[in-house]
Amino acid sequence: MSRKNKLRIIPLGGLGEVGKNMMAYEYGNDIIVVDAGIMFPKNDMLGVDYIIPDYEYLKKRANRVLGLFITHGHEDHIGAVQHFTEDIHVPVYATPLTRGLIEAKLHRNGAQHKVQMKTIQAGETTRLGPFTLEYFHVNHSIPDGVGIGITTPAGLVVHMSDFKFDQTPVDGWPTDFAKLSEFSNRGVDLLLSDSTNAERPGWTPSEAVIGPAFDKVFGEAKGRIIVATFASLISRVQQVADAAAKTGRKMALAGPSMVDNVKIARKMKYLEIPDDLIVSIEQALQMQNHKVVIMCTGSQGEPSSIVGRLSAGTNRQFDLKDGDTIVLSSHPIPGNEESISKTINRLLRRGAKVIHDGIAPIHVSGHAAQEEQKLLINLVRPKHFMPIHGELRQLSRHAELAQQLGVEQENIIIAENGQVVELVGKKLMRGERIPGDYVFVTGESIGDIGHDVMKERSQLARNGILLIDISIDKKTGRLLHEPEVITRGFVSPEEATSLIPDVRKLILRMVHNDGFDDEKDIINAVKSYLHQQTKRRPMVFVTLSKS
Repeated sequence: MSRKNKLRIIPLGGLGEVGKNMMAYEYGNDIIVVDAGIMFPKNDMLGVDYIIPDYEYLKKRANRVLGLFITHGHEDHIGAVQHFTEDIHVPVYATPLTRGLIEAKLHRNGAQHKVQMKTIQAGETTRLGPFTLEYFHVNHSIPDGVGIGITTPAGLVVHMSDFKFDQTPVDGWPTDFAKLSEFSNRGVDLLLSDSTNAERPGWTPSEAVIGPAFDKVFGEAKGRIIVATFASLISRVQQVADAAAKTGRKMALAGPSMVDNVKIARKMKYLEIPDDLIVSIEQALQMQNHKVVIMCTGSQGEPSSIVGRLSAGTNRQFDLKDGDTIVLSSHPIPGNEESISKTINRLLRRGAKVIHDGIAPIHVSGHAAQEEQKLLINLVRPKHFMPIHGELRQLSRHAELAQQLGVEQENIIIAENGQVVELVGKKLMRGERIPGDYVFVTGESIGDIGHDVMKERSQLARNGILLIDISIDKKTGRLLHEPEVITRGFVSPEEATSLIPDVRKLILRMVHNDGFDDEKDIINAVKSYLHQQTKRRPMVFVTLSKS
């Protein structure tokens, strides 16, 4: 069937994983893209700063892409905007706060290219080619989030993005139920819905429960309070400011992203914080401990964050004091649990009191739990359903919920990144697979490091390295000097004193008696000997020179 008669839904990130959300919609010759996020590296991804989606499919069709539409200002939805717009020069559509956060991020990262930003508002409509996009407000853990109704000749798609049904949100702006009902009356051909909490029964608690919890923590703390959360969690900043005002504390902000985001949100009136409540970090460090609360990043245990450096005693601007209370106001991103646990242990060892969501309700999820997900499906009554945003187990559970509510099994598709899905003739079916892998970003390097390098780094971290330098006389074939053997991360210095001489003897025997064809023979022989002696397999490298 001609591509003119079908809508192609192309997941490039966020399916089968948590993070780096990106979805493309293609009809005929035209493409729109929703979100461009990053994912934070897992513990075994050594040396990686973050991961972006593989959007090579779009780069090859850049002249057909009409625009990039951002649903809200979290890193897993905006973090890759700079990279995307460097490669694909299209307008970026975002609500006022989201636009401000993107522009601040571009400026902070020294973006060299001009990005064309277009402001959208919940309740407005944009028409581009065959696409009509209607934005509707959704409640999440950041203000100004939207879902998008996308009307095409192939049907109406509701892209829900991240949401929760909070009846008492901090900003007083709940999800637009009326618009969802209107879509339902028109007939929704496909619903794509956030699956992050698909395994969590019941309802996600309201943000309103956090206020009393902060009041209690602030009322009991005798010294400084250091609150760590995401720089984009604007609602949490408001709650900390409210608690500080009630307990006579001043609030300081630490870290460029936190400072920038709060400045933007205050300027746009998404934060209501009196000027006299905020002091500089320099002022805060001179004040009495019980008069101060410091907001910073690092709730995920990132070693380079302020909280990470405080736990290690390496933060330059200020250090922990006796009586400090650290509040980690976020939920662990999957894969970060070990890092967070280690950070908490280090903070406790250094004398701080640590409060996290396992101890007190100082964080609630911004994502819908099962009952909210069910309510959405019943509100929208989609003909077809596609779970998005989550690991495979979460997508599968969400699909089960949809089936329980009457969506036919054949009308539900569980896809992963790179699996094209097509809506054609009011039917949903699988298309071809395209690349949808990780693109690793390390410093200025984007995509230069692949899985083979990551595998090598992992092997180096587990087993260490052995370097052998050999110089041979071209005429005689004899060694010019004893082989130089250096090891790092493999055995202790004590073990090395007995092991390295034996390695040298092995090489001498091969060169002078047994013979060898090339470096590979030496590598294999040394590897075999080392495994026999230590039951370990370090990486072995040989440099061979002849003169």
